[in-house]
Amino acid sequence: MILVVDDDKNIRLSLKLILERNEYEVTLAEGPKEAMQIVRNTPAVELVLMDMNYTRATDGEEGLTLLKQVKVFRPEVPCILMTAWGSIDLAVQGMRAGAFDFITKPWDNGVLLDRIETAIKINNASPATQPIQSSPIVGTSLSGILATVARVAPTNAPVLITGESGTGKELIAEAIHRQSQRANGPFVKVNLGGISTSLFESEMFGHKKGSFTDAKADRIGRFELAKGGTIFLDEIGELSLASQVKLLRVLQDQTYEVLGDSQTRRTDVRVVCATNADLRVMVEEKTFREDLFYRINIINLHLPPLRDRREDIPLLVNHFLRMACEANGLPPVTVSTEAIGYLQTLPFLGNIRELKNLVERALLMKDPAASQLTAADFALLSKDIPSGKPIGTEPATLDSMERNAIAACIAKHNGNLSLVAKELGISRGALYRKIEKHGL
Repeated sequence: MILVVDDDKNIRLSLKLILERNEYEVTLAEGPKEAMQIVRNTPAVELVLMDMNYTRATDGEEGLTLLKQVKVFRPEVPCILMTAWGSIDLAVQGMRAGAFDFITKPWDNGVLLDRIETAIKINNASPATQPIQSSPIVGTSLSGILATVARVAPTNAPVLITGESGTGKELIAEAIHRQSQRANGPFVKVNLGGISTSLFESEMFGHKKGSFTDAKADRIGRFELAKGGTIFLDEIGELSLASQVKLLRVLQDQTYEVLGDSQTRRTDVRVVCATNADLRVMVEEKTFREDLFYRINIINLHLPPLRDRREDIPLLVNHFLRMACEANGLPPVTVSTEAIGYLQTLPFLGNIRELKNLVERALLMKDPAASQLTAADFALLSKDIPSGKPIGTEPATLDSMERNAIAACIAKHNGNLSLVAKELGISRGALYRKIEKHGL
């Protein structure tokens, strides 16, 4: 049952008609007092769709109070807020207070029904006990994350994947797509760090020939390419504030316009975002919009760095070794216990990406007659990798080790940051942030 709370009779009846046509049972409340009576006495309520204002006041305090009361009596019931686009700050406050999602008035019926279906599905989904067997993600420490992936993948909920560069965020995004109802549709990857503000609309929404000076032909945007599938927005923390506004609009209303074309088009995509930045800090620093953060952060998956999941290194090494042997047409090669022990002492600033590169280099540079990689094979290579200094060889913090590693790599490549980022196994954007962090 869905509880609709709004002081406008026409809105209540309109929502009731829409929801009942889509086979939902609906009950109506005119204001907070009546709504709380229903919440307390009707266990069948599985979602609350509520307005933010119930008198002439427009500050949203009545809605926020009602939301908090609902979460006290029925914390498991998801609440979706309704607010005008100009009052979206109220919705942000509601998200802080525990709301599942928000929609803007006037709403789009398709968007509304999609948000409701997503909220109910996620709330009713039983925890997955075992991820799908075809997952390419290796490591026992990620079982909890993979179980969450299996639980939320069948819905259309936006997912935000966080973690350092090289931790496998793209693999998780692919797993979400593969287990979703959109698995047969396209999976479109977009590196937002590589798109300038001036080209954002053209890249994401497309353009018509002649819409600007260099538009010599029509261009299909990334959202159109991803139609019926999943769009993976990587490095979303790199997006400028101006571009964030444009992205928020399409995520909120699921509509956009192609440059040079006044026709409004509808999106049909699942949005998965990823970043190695701390978006909460960026929100506090006013470099990332809070309303956009709450729009993309319905479900959050945080991937730990490799140094926090060292128990997975043996599995990862054997996996990368097997893949590299097959890719290069080489006979199977094993790795010694001592070599695994040595690898488990390395800090791996580039995380899994750096470990993969190290394993592949060791395989290609070993004695051709040897059928096993030893600690010496890796130690020889790790001398050339600034982050490869074993942990415990000197009293140092992780920050100081990171600073020294980056400084040494910059010196080695004479300031060529592209080569530095490639060797460390991180993106240029992540490298810039680390350089600024350490004052290099």
